[in-house]
Amino acid sequence: MEIYDVTIVGGGPAGLYSAFYSGLRNMKTKVMEVQPVLGGKVNIYPEKVLWDVGGLPPIQAQQFIQNLVNQANTFLPTICLRTKVEEITKQDDIFVISTNTGEIHYSKTIIVAVGGGILNPIKLEIEGAEKYEMTNLHYTILGLERFRNKKVLVSGGGNGAIDWAVELLPVAKEVIVIYRKEQLSAHESQVEKLKEHGVQIMLNAEITSLVSNENKTAIEHVIISQYGETHQLRVDDVLISHGYNREVSLTFADEIQPLRKDDYYLDGQGQCKTSVPGIFGAGDIISYNDKVNLLVGTFQDAVLAVNNAKLYIDPKADKYAMVSSHNKKFIEKNKEFLKEVVYKD
Repeated sequence: MEIYDVTIVGGGPAGLYSAFYSGLRNMKTKVMEVQPVLGGKVNIYPEKVLWDVGGLPPIQAQQFIQNLVNQANTFLPTICLRTKVEEITKQDDIFVISTNTGEIHYSKTIIVAVGGGILNPIKLEIEGAEKYEMTNLHYTILGLERFRNKKVLVSGGGNGAIDWAVELLPVAKEVIVIYRKEQLSAHESQVEKLKEHGVQIMLNAEITSLVSNENKTAIEHVIISQYGETHQLRVDDVLISHGYNREVSLTFADEIQPLRKDDYYLDGQGQCKTSVPGIFGAGDIISYNDKVNLLVGTFQDAVLAVNNAKLYIDPKADKYAMVSSHNKKFIEKNKEFLKEVVYKD
């Protein structure tokens, strides 16, 4: 029976930085992620540009993920992809983790970093819509270039939909936004960008049917209902951004209940501890007073969770990891890094 010091459930930003920091603290570390790739929900918008991460220049989300993955692998944690944690129980002082693969994993501590759970896009509820998903019906954007000089219909009025519409402005020939409510709910600044570019915004409108091309392989027209009237729009692509269904990604045995009462989120007790000794949280999954649900807050959560996991295992350990500029672990790594920098220059 192989026992890890810490098992991190979730491979998004919170889980990845937790993996790096736990390695820094000499902890035997495992990361378990239900998806086939690491990065969490940042993968939903790979070409989006991130501006609000401390110390980083503007960076595309896909490169940001790769940076996180590279950093997480610094101390060679065990990483299990396509692995869903289904239940966590406890035997004596060891947590027992049951997964969808039938394998059982053992750990002294657990850091839950599953964010909002397993996200699945809310699909367009129109008969036959699924057949267009291989051609021009989309629930996310994996590359903006495929929309160059295209007429794109974006359905949705929240931040996700409007962010995509703004990203498409310099690429698409035309962007049209429809939303079933009377007012868009996205950030005002993003909505203003659409208005400044003269984007057609249809409110109180929704897609009622899809009309295929002659080959029956792609959408050619979209039928829209607005204020009781029917409109037919010819389009090249349709992007649906109606939000996500959240699947709760794990359950706890009756004797282990770190959740808030009648809620999905972990009940934070301060410093990313939960009400269950040995279980910690990082990122959006943990709730506490003055919580900041941003990437910058995720990294602080990860540090607190790992430090407290370390102290749980060894109460005599240092409260914090030594900073990298003084840490012996990085002496050789710094030499290698500096060689690469000199070589590139």
